[in-house]
This record gives sequence, C-alpha cells and structure tokens, in this order.
Amino acid sequence: QVHLVESGGGLVQAGGSLRLSCAISGSGLSVSSMGWHRQAPGNQREWVARISGGGTRNVANFVKDRFTISRDYAKNVMYLQMNNLKPEDTAVYYCNLVELAGGTYWGQGTQVTVSS
Repeated sequence: QVHLVESGGGLVQAGGSLRLSCAISGSGLSVSSMGWHRQAPGNQREWVARISGGGTRNVANFVKDRFTISRDYAKNVMYLQMNNLKPEDTAVYYCNLVELAGGTYWGQGTQVTVSS
C-alpha cells in the first residue's frame, strides 16, 4: 500500500511563503514521477509541478520563479516551496505519485488560502 500525506497548508497574506510537504510511505516503490496539483473551488484540478524519479523538475508557467519542487530521498518526503503567494494561488493542493508500473496515488490534500 502506498500512502501520501500532505501537510504545511494554511492561511497566508499575499506575498508570503509556505512550504508544503508530502510524506510517502510504501514498500517496493519504483517511482516514475511525483508531483503537485491544485484545485480551486469551481475549477478543475490543475498540474503545478513535477519531479521525475531521476530528479528532473518541471513547474507550470503560472508558478514559475515562485514555486520550487524538491524531494528528500532519505526522508521520503517531497516538498513544494511557494514564495510570493498570490490570492489566485488559493486552492487545495494535492501530491501524487506515479509508479513505473503505472499505478497512481494521491494524497488527501492540504488547503492553501492566500488573503489579499
């Protein structure tokens, strides 16, 4: 069984920062990629950032230069550092993991609210 647990969300003023964490548990994982998605009320879930099993990182253009994805392999945790937050970043943020065998797993989400 694979479990992903997000943490680190909260309420922050515009211009502030938050660091989200995604703790990964499970044995025998062969990871293709991990990533962050977000979903604002009334909107579809959208991709935010991705890190491959080999460490290649990509972030969506709308958060480029503000958000950074990273992974601590020793602690089995993935992070999303979010700087210069804007009200439009308000959403529930989800982490996911895609296995080489094709299985996809999601966390329960963590709320990020940015006030103006």
